[in-house]
Amino acid sequence: MDFDDDLNACAEIVERGDPDRFRATMASPVAARAVLFPIYAANVEAARAPFVTQEPLIAEMRLQWWVDALAEIAAGGLVRRHEVVTPLAHVLDAEGARVLSEGVEARRRDAAREDMGEVAELEDYLRATGGSLMWAASRALGATDEVRARAVGRQAARANWLLGVPALQARGIRPLPEMTLEAVGRLAASWRDDRSGLEAVPSKAGRPAELAAWRAPGILAAAARDPQAVLDGRLSGPAAGQGLRLALRAAGIGRAV
Repeated sequence: MDFDDDLNACAEIVERGDPDRFRATMASPVAARAVLFPIYAANVEAARAPFVTQEPLIAEMRLQWWVDALAEIAAGGLVRRHEVVTPLAHVLDAEGARVLSEGVEARRRDAAREDMGEVAELEDYLRATGGSLMWAASRALGATDEVRARAVGRQAARANWLLGVPALQARGIRPLPEMTLEAVGRLAASWRDDRSGLEAVPSKAGRPAELAAWRAPGILAAAARDPQAVLDGRLSGPAAGQGLRLALRAAGIGRAV
């Protein structure tokens, strides 16, 4: 397989496993897609690794495979041949591989099927997963504002986590420290109103990566308004109009995260 074949494979992985990021990436310039698809594909594969088996040890081994692959990229030497790792090595430098590895390491708690016992634990997890992913993607595109990138990634991760609450419960994991309507609404409202790190204007370089967070403000607002929708799995809302909103955001029209 050549680079184009690998890139197409990465795009297919993202399309299947992360449709929102796929749509956002397809709305980005072609040059940005070649950078973003391998990073997002690696994230999809790492995120699903703990859940493709019921055996914690095997899940841990799957995650370690990705930790080792990213360590090879960081070392700058020979990198294993793989449809995602090979193109990923073309778009990440040593620091980028280290940043992306933060999210993989954080997912060890998924392999262990650990409940979220405290809000602080959940926040640490979302910063390590969503924040590091956004910074790795933004940095690979040439952005330099780490604070903003990690804050945007954190907001996207918060929204995605609320979307995934029913699925996590089905896997036997308590996804939120408190599952009452009052507690869910309070948490969602605090996330909706949190603007820390988001004060800076998004850079031109980082905009294609930030498109992946295009739905976060609406999802967090909907969760704060109707916390029962979080528990019922109704938070995603209708698809009508989403394409137009994404197109406007890609064109630089509409509110940033």
